[in-house]
Amino acid sequence: MANGRTFGIMTTNSNHDNQQQADGLDRVRIFDTTLRDGEQSPGAAMTHEEKIEVAALLDEMGVDIIEAGFPIASNGDFDAVNAIAKQVKSAVVCGLSRAGFKDIDRAGEALKPAKRRRIHTFISTSPVHMKHKLQMEPPAVLEAVAASVARARNWTDDVQWSAEDATRTEPDFLCRTVEAAIRAGAGTINIPDTVGYATPQEYFELIAMLKNRVPGADRVVFSTHCHNDLGLAVANSLAGVLAGARQVECTINGIGERAGNAALEEIVMAIRVRKDRMPFATGIKTEMIARASKLVSNVTAFPVQYNKAIVGKNAFAHESGIHQDGMLKNAQTYEIISPASVGVTGTALVLGKLSGRHAFRDKLASLGYVLGDNALEDAFRRFKDLADKKKHIFDADIIALVDDSVLRRQDPIQVHALKINAGKDVIPAAELTLKVGAELRSGAAQGDGPVDAIFNAIRQLYPHPAHLQLFQVSAVTEGTDAQAKVSVRLEEDGRTVTGHGADTDTLVASAYAYVNALNKLLVKRKKSVPEKLTVAR
Repeated sequence: MANGRTFGIMTTNSNHDNQQQADGLDRVRIFDTTLRDGEQSPGAAMTHEEKIEVAALLDEMGVDIIEAGFPIASNGDFDAVNAIAKQVKSAVVCGLSRAGFKDIDRAGEALKPAKRRRIHTFISTSPVHMKHKLQMEPPAVLEAVAASVARARNWTDDVQWSAEDATRTEPDFLCRTVEAAIRAGAGTINIPDTVGYATPQEYFELIAMLKNRVPGADRVVFSTHCHNDLGLAVANSLAGVLAGARQVECTINGIGERAGNAALEEIVMAIRVRKDRMPFATGIKTEMIARASKLVSNVTAFPVQYNKAIVGKNAFAHESGIHQDGMLKNAQTYEIISPASVGVTGTALVLGKLSGRHAFRDKLASLGYVLGDNALEDAFRRFKDLADKKKHIFDADIIALVDDSVLRRQDPIQVHALKINAGKDVIPAAELTLKVGAELRSGAAQGDGPVDAIFNAIRQLYPHPAHLQLFQVSAVTEGTDAQAKVSVRLEEDGRTVTGHGADTDTLVASAYAYVNALNKLLVKRKKSVPEKLTVAR
């Protein structure tokens, strides 16, 4: 029981976490699990290089703990955690493990290079999980809790323990497991709402109950890990903070298993905006939020819904005449967050086909891009081509253009020319020229549709055994002249890569995306593009 205290009224301070912001507010640690729980979203697998890129950005934006992966899951996961441990400069690098000693030792090995490392070990504690998943009795689970934490302490002093399915665990037993973890040396206790079952009041009372009843609770940091099955992940996480939790587990864009996890951007901005109700602070550089959202969306090929809070395309859009009138008079009439505070410019691009390189470079800088001379020249050329095609050019167009240009500029295989023949009662056909190294290869192919014809032509000019797993198209902006953003996922011998392409012509963007994915496969194979290749004609 929570002794009659109610969510939203009382806040409990943590005696363990003495980190304070300059303004004296309690510090809430941000534990990002995009690379672990987020990657468990069906279809959201990231390449080794993409994981390192995401980890570097998370570190730069001030995430306190980065859960880099589940080292025992695969050699690839081990290698990614190990590489991230070598690279991260400021954040704690965390590896997940089950209660088994092999899991824990594997995590410890992967984390060895990290400047600051944490092992996160867990075991199920709810009746349904213990009976059907673990097939273990409560006493055996209690023994496993103590033994696993003690084993992890052999590798690092920073050990986190989680009670999987905590919100469906009997309160008395949950208290006993938490006490066992604390006694064994865990410094962080995570209370997951694993299946997104809890409500905010309920979750508040659960955290408050543990802090009040468990011996030693004042010596540890309590953490939230809430799933979004009922759409309550963020609300439950904030309720936990109000009850005394001082760590929140979350992901960029809220990605994760099933309906996802609590969204980092929503947690951080809610704490920042509503200090009157939540007198806390995080160390996140909020101006980098939009950039992180775009990166994770790109590498996972998961588009961000238009009305997504904080990072959605419409988050700072105002179409209603009444709203527009209010915005013109005072932005605070309808905006509680400044777009710039999360890295969104909030304005349309005013450049056009007569704009010069200097103006273009300044616009890129305002969007967070600093390009070398060659990359700038290539992006500027593509901008001029786009300006000839589109009447209105928006910041989102420039972002898609530059991202796509950077992706393709160094690719050993490039789309040189493409011509499509398609229509009603016409067999779709594609005439394609690829530049492979210094060689131009041309050919034609038919397909069930124009995209299928393009992909068949690519496979004809550059034979490969990869299988298409995903083809996804989204519009960068509104209008019939909008750029299409295409994502293509290929799989070859267990290696999975995602390519991207953008163009005002959806078919051209499709070719770019497939070839970009093919180039990523070449990197995965760690082979260079051969100068000559015998192609079956």
